Amino acid sequence: MDRLEKLCVDKGMRMTEQRRIIARVLTQAEDHPDVEEVYRRASAVDPRISIATVYRTLRLFEEAGILARHDFGDGRARYEEASEDHHDHLIDLQSGQVVEFRDDEIERLQAAIADRLGYRLVDHRLELFAVRKDADPAKLASLKLRSR
Repeated sequence: MDRLEKLCVDKGMRMTEQRRIIARVLTQAEDHPDVEEVYRRASAVDPRISIATVYRTLRLFEEAGILARHDFGDGRARYEEASEDHHDHLIDLQSGQVVEFRDDEIERLQAAIADRLGYRLVDHRLELFAVRKDADPAKLASLKLRSR
């Protein structure tokens, strides 16, 4: 039994074979797949899995706190296993690659800012949108850079 499947069972979820396959696909993912990618990988294992089943299962897993859903600005929800281990994300705007990182200095700075403003930080999310330093400026012009 893989990690995600065990979490589902521990939470009392009924695990159909299709849910097991989807859980396995997510456990094996080394990226942050969107619904269509989860569907592509799961249907390669069992062609009877529908996209609707994938949508329902991902929503169920997210509501149970087993999956974390992310919006990295490309119009697609991306998923990863929910984790107690905090990490942040850097999104390469050219390739779409999502790089996970943890930086103690950033963590200390965020807590210090909250404290300075009279708050105690209880949670946060940091997403950095970037392009490689050696990126071709002509190609960057076609990117839809988000202003925040």
